[in-house]
Amino acid sequence: MKVLDKIGLVLFSTLILILSVLLCLMIFGWLDINLLTDIVKQALADQVTSNVLLGLSIVFILLAIKCIFFDSSSKEKNDAKNSILLENSDGKLLITRDTLENLVDGVVRGFSGAENVVSKVEVDQESNVRVFVNLEVKENVVIKELSANLQTKIKQVIKKTSDLEVKEVNIKVKDVKPIDSVTQE
Repeated sequence: MKVLDKIGLVLFSTLILILSVLLCLMIFGWLDINLLTDIVKQALADQVTSNVLLGLSIVFILLAIKCIFFDSSSKEKNDAKNSILLENSDGKLLITRDTLENLVDGVVRGFSGAENVVSKVEVDQESNVRVFVNLEVKENVVIKELSANLQTKIKQVIKKTSDLEVKEVNIKVKDVKPIDSVTQE
């Protein structure tokens, strides 16, 4: 949580606490409402106190707008959700999901029987990697052999480049493309 978010949370929590205590004291009859209104009237009548209250009000309004509409942690959460953070004694490495997907696409494009590749990589909170590949194959390809080779190669390349273990590689063959008559001759 950012410093400004913490300050806003502390100030609003304190303000709500004070208002809640005052409301409870008035409901139980331990604080006279006329006394409270007299204090507020005297504070507003004094120019310095009135300016201080105006300044505090503006700060509260700006903090409220910031906290309601501009969540600073959403980008950090989104980055963390879509990536893997690796740490060692030298520092940190953030590998994005897009990087892994591009890596998988490159591996699959290296196989001559695969076309129109779309890959998706999912990373859970324990940094388990699951790969989903949708592709089209040429009609002369043995699908079972191609998928086994793809699964092995994808796991090897991701392990080699990022030191991540791939839990599973799921391949979906969308279509079988006929071989062009030009390539058959």
